Amino acid sequence: MSTLSKRWITATPAPPDILERYPNMGPILAQVLYNRGFTNSVEAERFVDANDELANPFQMKGITQAVARIRQAIKLRELIIVYGDFDADGVTSTTLLTQTLTALGAVVKPYIPHRVDEGYGLNSEALLKLARSGAKLVITVDCGIRSVDEVEDGKAAGLDLIVTDHHTIGPEIPKALAVINPKQDDCKYPEDMLAGVGVAFRLADALLRVAKQNKQQVPLEADELLDLVAIGTVADLAPMNRTENRSLVRHGLAVINRAVRPGVRALLEVSGVKPGTVNAMNIGFSLGPRINAAGRLESAMIAYHLLSATDYATALRLAEQLQSLNVERQTLTRDAQGEVRDWVESQNIDTPLIFAEGDFRAGIVGLVAGRLTEEYSRPTVIMEVGETESRASCRSIPQFDITHALDQCADLLVRHGGHAQAAGFTVLNSNIPALKSKLMKLAEDMLSGQDLRPILEIDVEIEPRLLTDWLVYDLERLEPTGYHSSAPVFMSSNMKVLDSRTVGKEGHHLKLKLARVGQPPLDAIGFNLGEWVENMPDRIDVAYQLEMNEWNGNRTLQLNVQDIRPAGSAT
Repeated sequence: MSTLSKRWITATPAPPDILERYPNMGPILAQVLYNRGFTNSVEAERFVDANDELANPFQMKGITQAVARIRQAIKLRELIIVYGDFDADGVTSTTLLTQTLTALGAVVKPYIPHRVDEGYGLNSEALLKLARSGAKLVITVDCGIRSVDEVEDGKAAGLDLIVTDHHTIGPEIPKALAVINPKQDDCKYPEDMLAGVGVAFRLADALLRVAKQNKQQVPLEADELLDLVAIGTVADLAPMNRTENRSLVRHGLAVINRAVRPGVRALLEVSGVKPGTVNAMNIGFSLGPRINAAGRLESAMIAYHLLSATDYATALRLAEQLQSLNVERQTLTRDAQGEVRDWVESQNIDTPLIFAEGDFRAGIVGLVAGRLTEEYSRPTVIMEVGETESRASCRSIPQFDITHALDQCADLLVRHGGHAQAAGFTVLNSNIPALKSKLMKLAEDMLSGQDLRPILEIDVEIEPRLLTDWLVYDLERLEPTGYHSSAPVFMSSNMKVLDSRTVGKEGHHLKLKLARVGQPPLDAIGFNLGEWVENMPDRIDVAYQLEMNEWNGNRTLQLNVQDIRPAGSAT
């Protein structure tokens, strides 16, 4: 098995009469929107504007009961625990709800389990400890929807539990005081693809609305929380083809760019991102990974304290700590990925699913699985082997729903959960051989005979003369881009290469200068494409995203190369 070339698939051009329905857009933007399923200007304008008013949170099942119990706890001065998860979605959710409850006058403490010592989600030992410490009400964020037994244990310990989550629902819903998850069949809320922080925000919004209706003075507006919502939504890969997610992230980016929250301002500082220039890509590649690094290698509470900090000096100290952890995380991930890659290549493994076991750090197994899935275009399971039970992270491809596959192996697992393309599980070591065999069989049955090369979807083939600054500004209307609504990919054929060289600390990246007839040459950057330099053709077909590169105060047009092939070699 080796790294696979991509299959380029160019979208069918829209009929001219369709493009004429977009009077306020250029033809390339109109074609991109047509590719994404928009055939009339009203829907297209609504999508690009993403200015929906905040939805009514009381449409979400369970929120009315949750608000009533939380207000009772505030009135009685009962200790409330916000129980989160250790990733960026969980940390932002925990920060958001804790900040809201504090503003409402609650006695509240956050609790985020330790990845290594406790694992993902609710655990009975933690709930018992919290009950003994005086807690009366536990509210989960970004977890709990599959914790049926743990909820029962918490209730037996004297706790009331409210579950807020967004993950896939299992065969049985926990019998908590209230369960808030828009994926419930009888939930009337119109959007079921929010991130965990989006669900937590709807609960916070409901609490703030009721407080205002009761003439309570609260030193917090719901809009002030949207920076956290944007970070968690993008970092957790919530789909950006959903109008509500786009609206939340767009409004959240406006808050982030004001950098009012000390923790956000400090994160931007250590990331080298200027306030006022932040977009969704900066969240995905700069802010999110640094927040995630805390829970991966140390304690997620470091990231919580950063986002909750009220002064910049404290926030900057914590942000610098996250920066160091993120650098360490990058090194560990790269080394582990290389270790598994060497094993795969040495064993000449050519199976539809990669299943690797070893002494991996718990905090990086998901990253390694993701990198290998991208590299080999195969579902990947990376397992950290323990003494009696082991934990694994799984990443998958669109053709194979990994959580559905794990559901079919539930009798072999201690616990599991996740999404179609990202999941995790805990398994007794005695069951690992049987689990591996069953997952391999499921993958073989599902994927046998399919072309598993990754697909590169190209929106439009463009003549180089049409690549202008104005086009970039027109395409910016698509922001925020992200999962399920990526930045558009274009291609240009038969471009002459004037110069090619490697860049970056280890020479992994590719820098190109491409000729245009009668116009200045185009600069291009290809991340992790440095190996092309050794055999660069004179002329190439290039697939790319269009962007503006800022350097020393100057903005210049640049191609962000997604793939290259020799000119005329289309397959």
